[in-house]
Amino acid sequence: MKDVMGLIYTSKNETSLRELTASRAVAALPVAGRYRMIDFMLSNMVNSGIRNVGVIMQKNYHSLMDHLGSGKEWDLHTRNDGLFILPPFLTRDNVGSYRGILDALHSNLTYLRRSTQEYVILTTSHTVLNTTFDDLLDFHEESRADITLVYARKKPEEIDETITLSPRHVYFSVDENGVLTDMEIGPTQPRTQNFYMDIMVLRRDLLLRLIDQAFAEGINDINREILQRNVHNGPMRICGYEYKGYNRRVETINSYYGLNMDLLNPECRRALFGSHPVYTKVHDEVPARYMEGAQAINSLVADGCVIEGTIENSVLFRGVHVAKGAHIKNSILMQGDTIEAGVEIEHVILDKGVNVLSGSRLIAPKLYPIVVGKNKTV
Repeated sequence: MKDVMGLIYTSKNETSLRELTASRAVAALPVAGRYRMIDFMLSNMVNSGIRNVGVIMQKNYHSLMDHLGSGKEWDLHTRNDGLFILPPFLTRDNVGSYRGILDALHSNLTYLRRSTQEYVILTTSHTVLNTTFDDLLDFHEESRADITLVYARKKPEEIDETITLSPRHVYFSVDENGVLTDMEIGPTQPRTQNFYMDIMVLRRDLLLRLIDQAFAEGINDINREILQRNVHNGPMRICGYEYKGYNRRVETINSYYGLNMDLLNPECRRALFGSHPVYTKVHDEVPARYMEGAQAINSLVADGCVIEGTIENSVLFRGVHVAKGAHIKNSILMQGDTIEAGVEIEHVILDKGVNVLSGSRLIAPKLYPIVVGKNKTV
C-alpha cells in the first residue's frame, strides 16, 4: 500500500472517562495488560503496508509521545516517510485543543501537502479492532466512491450498556451497491444498525479540497456539515464498507471496562489478537511471580507482577503487587499498583501507582465500576 498514508486523530481528554483521561489522551489509555489504545489502529496500518502515518495530538499528549517514541516498535523509524507525531501549534488563540477533525487537519496542511501518497485512511483512536485495510481500499476503488466509510452492525446498547444516546454516534443506510442513502447523527432511536466506526478512506487531493472549503466556510463538524450534507443532496458518492470482525468503541468508563473484561474470554482474545500482530512499546520486565498460596483464576497478568493473594476474572498490568489475603475480582489494576493484605476489591478500576491500604473493601456494581485516579492512596 505504497499509495496510502494513514492519519490518526487523537481526541483530547474525555470527561466521560473521568479520572482515566485527566492526564492522558484516550489514545494513551492502557488496555489488555500491556497495550495502549493507539497500538491497535497503528498496527492495523503497519500490517496493511502503510509506511507514512501521522498522529494528530491535542492536550495531555506527553504520555502518548513517550509511548510512540520514534516509531521503532512499529518499524516506522525510517528515513523516508515513517511515523510523524503532530502536536498542536500553540498560540495565544490555540491553547492546545482543536474544535474538531477539520480544524486539526487544517493545522497540519503542510504535512498533508508534503506527503506523496494518493489515498488517505483517516481514523480516530476510540476504536479497538485488528484488521488490514487491503479489502477496504479494493472496495473503495471498485465502487468508484469519493469517500468510503467503515461501519459495523451494532445496536446502541451493544456500544455501551449505560448510554443509548451520544451526539457523536453516527448511523447510516446503504443500498444494494453500498452507496449511502441516509445518515443520522446522534439519533435517540436509529432506523438502522449500521454504526459508523470513524474510519474513512478518500483521495488525498479530495481531502485537501474539503479542508480548504471547510476553513473558508467556517465548518468544523465533518460528519454533519460535509458527510451528511453530501449524502442528502451533495455531488459526492459516499459508500459504506461493513466490517464484520470484533471491534469495541471506548468512550466511557463502562465501555473501557467492558473491553478489558471481553479479553478474558478466549474467543474475544483470539478475535482481537489471533489474525495479525499487535505491536507496542517493549518493556523488559521479569516474569510474573506466584507465591505460595496464591490463586489466579481466568485473569490476564503482565510481567513484573507479584501475586500472593487471590485474583479472579481480572486484568493486571506490569508491576502489580497483590499481598497475602487480598482478593481481587472482576477488576482492572494498572501499572505499579499495590494491594495490601486483606483487601477485597470487586468491579474496580485502579489507575497507575494506586496503593490500597490493608483491610480496605472496594465493591461496586458491574455497570458502575469504581475508578481510582493515578497515584492515589485508598
